Amino acid sequence: MTKRKNPQIGSLFEDWLKEEGIHEEVTTASVKRVLAWQLEQAMKDQNLSKSAMAKRMATSRPQLDRLLDPDNASVTLDTLTKAAAAVGRKVRLELI
Repeated sequence: MTKRKNPQIGSLFEDWLKEEGIHEEVTTASVKRVLAWQLEQAMKDQNLSKSAMAKRMATSRPQLDRLLDPDNASVTLDTLTKAAAAVGRKVRLELI
């Protein structure tokens, strides 16, 4: 970032998150919220109840509730993959 009279003018929100030391935490929470929303939308589009979704995933309803909880970031890649497959989708990850 270049020096300006007012360093906040024109700065990026992402830069501010990094300066505050919360970038990774906020990014992780955002990704989890989006994934939970996408799964819920796919379930809604297919008229799929939580019980039916859990059955397709071969898991319990409480486990599915944890997956769909946007505030619960402790979800494994295996669980995400099973959930995506249950609604006919795939998980795509990349390092940037």
